[in-house]
Amino acid sequence: MLSRQTRVLSRACPSHLRSFSIVQKIIYTETDEAPALATYSLLPIVNKFAQKAGILVEKTDISLSGRILSHFPEKLTESQRIPDNLAMLGELALTPDANIIKLPNVSASIPQLNDAITELRTQGYDIPLYPASPSTAEEKAIADTYAKVLGSAVNPVLREGNSDRRVAGPVKQYAMKNPHKMGGWSTASKSHVSHMSRGDFFASEKSACMPDATTVKIEFTGADGKTTTMKEGSALKAGEIIDASFMSKKALCEFFETEIANAKEQNILLSLHLKATMMKISDPIMFGHCVTTFFKPVFDKHAALFDSLGVNVRNGFADVYDKLESATADQKAEVMADIDACYESRPWLAMVDSGKGITNLHVPSDVIVDASMPCVVRDSGMMWNKDDELEDTKCLIPDRCYATAYAEVMNFCRENGQFDVATMGNVANVGLMAQKAEEYGSHPNTFEVPADGTMTVTDAEGNQIFSHSVETGDIWRMCQTKDEPIRDWVRLAVSRARATNEPTVFWLDADRAHDANIIQKVNTYLKDHDTSGLEISIKTPADAMRHACERAKSGKNTISVTGNVLRDYLTDLFPIIELGTSAKMLSIVPLLKGGGLFETGAGGSAPKHVQQFVKEGHLRWDSLGEYLALAVSLEHLGVVGDNHRATLLAKTLNMAIGRLLDNRKSPSRKVNEIDNRASNFYIGLYWAEFMAKEDPEYRDLARELLEKRGTIVEELSSCQGKPVDIGGYYKPDPAKADKAMRPSATLNSIFN
Repeated sequence: MLSRQTRVLSRACPSHLRSFSIVQKIIYTETDEAPALATYSLLPIVNKFAQKAGILVEKTDISLSGRILSHFPEKLTESQRIPDNLAMLGELALTPDANIIKLPNVSASIPQLNDAITELRTQGYDIPLYPASPSTAEEKAIADTYAKVLGSAVNPVLREGNSDRRVAGPVKQYAMKNPHKMGGWSTASKSHVSHMSRGDFFASEKSACMPDATTVKIEFTGADGKTTTMKEGSALKAGEIIDASFMSKKALCEFFETEIANAKEQNILLSLHLKATMMKISDPIMFGHCVTTFFKPVFDKHAALFDSLGVNVRNGFADVYDKLESATADQKAEVMADIDACYESRPWLAMVDSGKGITNLHVPSDVIVDASMPCVVRDSGMMWNKDDELEDTKCLIPDRCYATAYAEVMNFCRENGQFDVATMGNVANVGLMAQKAEEYGSHPNTFEVPADGTMTVTDAEGNQIFSHSVETGDIWRMCQTKDEPIRDWVRLAVSRARATNEPTVFWLDADRAHDANIIQKVNTYLKDHDTSGLEISIKTPADAMRHACERAKSGKNTISVTGNVLRDYLTDLFPIIELGTSAKMLSIVPLLKGGGLFETGAGGSAPKHVQQFVKEGHLRWDSLGEYLALAVSLEHLGVVGDNHRATLLAKTLNMAIGRLLDNRKSPSRKVNEIDNRASNFYIGLYWAEFMAKEDPEYRDLARELLEKRGTIVEELSSCQGKPVDIGGYYKPDPAKADKAMRPSATLNSIFN
């Protein structure tokens, strides 16, 4: 029997599709930056293939601009309004009908949010400005609304399943045949990771497993005895693990001061690696403390001026420069002189853009730990200095929960040398992320402590679960991990171990409170599965990293089984080392209710791609991640809907990907060479050729593409080398973007 969704689609689909007995639907997310531009080129090609299989591929806007506009319908005209597509997709993810291809999206920092708001207002959208310091009820309501789109607002909604990330065969083979550049490591390298030894989240963490369903209340009691409810009514399920911990402001600032002085003494760069996008409450606060510690003489001397200007260090040191534009010329000159003097007395900072003078401390979203640390490993343990040269660096990762894993990979490379891309093994990942697991779901339960006192968590009966003595400015948080996702995570790990017969390691530390409870559940739920003949073990993150590195160095594969944060970190670290980018990983999320979410890789370099496209008409974004996600999405439809043609499309698309790589038709970085639009043409050509051998329905398409290949290639090449107007960065004009991304009239006539 067809599902309700399929019956609805059957009534709604175009008449030319109704001859097919099965009508299915793929949701293809419209996101941001380069991936969004690439969609204009790729999706018409995909639809041509999918329609012949009775599959509708529907674009759904969850871009940053789209999510902003969806929250202010009362401020917009009817034609400007956008529905809350993210909420609708969140509901779809809870059904067996879900088949969602999710492209990289902007996890907005406050500076990015402000830029997007400014652009939208310029385009005629009458949305409110973001109130940096809300004081009235209206301003607080606006700030609360914008908080819904800050940071990683998309992934927690859609990820109603655990993660299975691995490299596809054709991609791995290509990487080994064509190894990307890697910097050599010296045993004399002074680069290293520094983390706290006290006062961090690791030190203070407490954890409990709920015997029964309940609700909990978070309260703060000050030294004066006054109690404030920080949050109440948080529902917990039976078997759910909750944790509470805090980062000491005093210990954090002392750590920063000590390590800054140590970097100066060792004469190496200083760099800070956090994730202010995903950890949108805690990490911007920590980032701000690093800024004020590094530039302490400046902030001490000019505290009154900075306060009057509204400087917010949680937006990075760039906020000082921005706000100084409102100061007098004399004030600005004095501050700038003091900044220069501070630079002279401190270690050099790692640079984001040496030419523009943008340092590691300028903007919190410029250096994101899961993207930055793999590049440090790749580049001989070095980062760029102000002279645009690579130099050894001290990597500050304050919290020990995950810093030790990065410390270990740095130690391994120093002792054993760089990995050899041509021979190294693979480290796949099974990640616990469903239902906002662990720290990545902690934003609603994270607070900056207002005064000295006590933070407590109590259940519905008034029983105290946790209590922490805290001080002003400490960062306190509570995390939750539900039992159903943990059971499924263990099942998925055993399934991948059985499918590959490769060593499978749970990265868990018995000395960490949260992990100790997870280990108990892992040991219990492993008994539900046949693990005979499988090599499954539990190791601390540092030991597991050493084990994975040793195996990868000797050409052997390993499956890492991790929590949500390490899932995020490792699925950038090893792919960037192994493949040159994490965008080429196969990312499958088997949803708990039976549907599928298929993610297309990372988009960290997407802004630079857009800048180049606008400047010279060349989009170097590689849509390989989209191709891979589409293949497994079609494969899923073939299985759940008994759609033989969908299965064939998946098989032949993977073959086309292999040919695309072998024929070196991926986008080049240089203008007037192959770019994203040409790669999309070639994937369509190769896909049609392979399908034509399997299914006569595709023969005419393959023949026409082959016959007109020369004209199409010329049209896609001749359009480069000129500036391009797409009508906006966060919200491009659809007509302009479509024209720019589909410049071949010949190709368009085939796929329209």
